[in-house]
Amino acid sequence: MTGFKRTLSLSTTIAIVVGGVIGSGIFMKPALMASQLGSPLLLLSVWIVAGCITLFGALSNAEVAAMFPETGGQYIFFKKMYGEAFAFLYGWAAFAVFNTGGNASIAYVCSQYTNYFIELPRFSVATEHAWLLHIPGVGNIFPLENFGVKLLTIFIILILSAVNYYSVQYGGTLQRILTLLKAIAIVLLIGGILFSGKGSTYNIITSIPNMHHGMALVSAYMAAIAGAFWAYDGWNNITFVAGEVKNPQQNIPKSLFFGLFFCIVIYALINLAYVYVLPIAQLSGSSFVASDAATVTWGIIGGSIIALMVIISTLGTTNANVLATARVTYSMGEDNKWFAWAGKKQNKYDTPGNALLLNAAWAVLLILSGSFDMLTDMLIFVSWFFYGMSALGVFILRKKMKDVERVYKVWGYPIVPLLFVLFVVFFLGETLYTDINNYRNGVTPIINSMLGICITSIGIPIYYFSKKRK
Repeated sequence: MTGFKRTLSLSTTIAIVVGGVIGSGIFMKPALMASQLGSPLLLLSVWIVAGCITLFGALSNAEVAAMFPETGGQYIFFKKMYGEAFAFLYGWAAFAVFNTGGNASIAYVCSQYTNYFIELPRFSVATEHAWLLHIPGVGNIFPLENFGVKLLTIFIILILSAVNYYSVQYGGTLQRILTLLKAIAIVLLIGGILFSGKGSTYNIITSIPNMHHGMALVSAYMAAIAGAFWAYDGWNNITFVAGEVKNPQQNIPKSLFFGLFFCIVIYALINLAYVYVLPIAQLSGSSFVASDAATVTWGIIGGSIIALMVIISTLGTTNANVLATARVTYSMGEDNKWFAWAGKKQNKYDTPGNALLLNAAWAVLLILSGSFDMLTDMLIFVSWFFYGMSALGVFILRKKMKDVERVYKVWGYPIVPLLFVLFVVFFLGETLYTDINNYRNGVTPIINSMLGICITSIGIPIYYFSKKRK
């Protein structure tokens, strides 16, 4: 494998972890989670539990990343654990579903909130619906819908792809700046709300009267955890750029631990701030909980403050994702002749330039189609399947490569990776069961988890056909 220069410092890798994780989820998900749980204490516990589980998975990956600090992250890990075919399947799913779809969706949120300050142009409803693409089992797609927001989203993807195309150092510097601005803004938000004196500690311990009990509460808790997982997703970005990290055996485990620990604390404090100023019933019915909490504290200007925070936060997350996820496509291209163009390094700038262009092109298509909304619905199911397999692979490598020196070993082995794997199995089973029930009851027009499995499975014939001799 052709290597890249190791230019990313510990501060940059921590910025990539924090920047990749804290995006729009913490501003969008708590209201839905509160309506599912009906208890502020349970809401707070979900963010802590989901964070700890994510940390278990991250630390398990850190052991493997320290063993194989190469560009491509989990793609490289899966080749060592399960072979080239499984690694390609992961690379295909990452490209087709959760990497490019995730990049598009986060950038789209950034554009939506830019619309708060600048009214972006859009076509009339008749024109928007004039072009219609119907996909059986998925629904209708309107490429011209909200076109101004889509154009800005495309611009964000292209400009950040260009920055990271010309220099990984430029991309890393931009990431440090955006993450610092994001951290300052969030700390000011938390402090401003908690020390405003405009809330009540009674809100923190008061549940709604008709909250779920028994198995209904278990299902609600798992659904809420899925929302929290979406907000914690992105921690594995650092493994994708492992081949460009200085002193990777030390800095990758440190960046994952300190970066995720910071995210857990921040998420818990933000939710504490929300429930301090908003009773759980009001929080549950909020269309935009962060804005409502800020309005209670600062009045009308609170909406502008939150909109600006979301723009900064999602821009940082988009840059972290664009920088990191292209490395998976690049690594897959090095091994597969159908994607060989993506596996060529841009020697002049020492970046995976072709992979950045390919990811950007696919993300643009997803943005124009609007289908990335559907893709992100199944993102968590597919990505967490691979997270579970990567933690399981720690046991495989401990047996297969027991004589290989490990600079870092996952804390609490075998309990920590085993707990993570067992939880992933339970989580995937519960998600699939709930999806099928919702489909049967007419709640959703499609089983998102099954659709994710189908799109991922398309990678199987692609792999075997691409490996056939001409």
